[in-house]
Amino acid sequence: MKKFLAVLLMAALIATLGLGCAPAAPAAPAAPAAPAAEEVTVGVSIASFDDTFLTYMMDGMKAHEATLTGVKVTYVDAKEDAATQLSQVENFITQGMKSVVVVPVNTEATAPITEACAKAKVNLIYVNRLPANLPDDVTFVGSNSIDAGIFQMEYLGEKMGGKGNIVIMMGKLDNEASIKRTEGVKKVIAEKYPDIKVLAEQTGNWSRAEGMTLMENWLSKGDKIDAVCANNDDMALGAIGALEAAGKLATTMVGGVDCTPDAVQAVKDGKLTCTVFQDAAGQGAGGIDAAVKKAKGEAVDKEVMIPFKLVTKDNVDQFPNFK
Repeated sequence: MKKFLAVLLMAALIATLGLGCAPAAPAAPAAPAAPAAEEVTVGVSIASFDDTFLTYMMDGMKAHEATLTGVKVTYVDAKEDAATQLSQVENFITQGMKSVVVVPVNTEATAPITEACAKAKVNLIYVNRLPANLPDDVTFVGSNSIDAGIFQMEYLGEKMGGKGNIVIMMGKLDNEASIKRTEGVKKVIAEKYPDIKVLAEQTGNWSRAEGMTLMENWLSKGDKIDAVCANNDDMALGAIGALEAAGKLATTMVGGVDCTPDAVQAVKDGKLTCTVFQDAAGQGAGGIDAAVKKAKGEAVDKEVMIPFKLVTKDNVDQFPNFK
């Protein structure tokens, strides 16, 4: 009996060892790895990094870029030079950028940029400043510039009681925004306020320093100036500096455009009569969004318009963070 049990145990042990040495079943083949999504590269040429509004707009671009996956954006400063900007765009094309975003230095001289991108079949998006000629396959993201001048002058005209003298501080004379904002101011005067006279209009090149110098020159002539219509906030703030120094701010209203943080504070302080909110972050984000969508073959409207809003002491608290 003991011998029989020993034989059974030995047989069981041999069977167990046999099972342990059995060849393993072949592993299932690994599934092929999904191809990595191609990186979307975007080149952005901005007219000037020194421009206050355009700096906030670029911040909006970068904030939107940070929310995207597989997108790389390169930013360059055209330094207000059209030839430099064209060279930057040509470099973007050579680097193989999928889309190019341009805030033009000169809206009357964008044809070479448009033609270079069309020839290379690179998506092109203009932001903030509308080119003189916009082909159907090119997108513009911005605001209707004439509205800014209309909103500004309607408010100032009402506060002036429909009569008096104004001066107009224009931005760069070759910029669409400067041309159309000034047109908006004059349109309101012609249609609603025939007793308001434009004493002078001259460029301050979007600059606070030049705005101050321009205002000093106008004040030196001795004419009574009831209001200043500035095409942007930087020039308006420059005018305020000159008016304060001359002791004239209490009797002269000043309007700007852009709703920059300094302008918001000036409205709260009662120094700036009004400004017009232009959504820098919204335009910047819209430009990057359009660039990425077009790179992926998605449909984008030819014009993506973001509305202006009048800002006065009555509603300025709605705009504390330049949103």
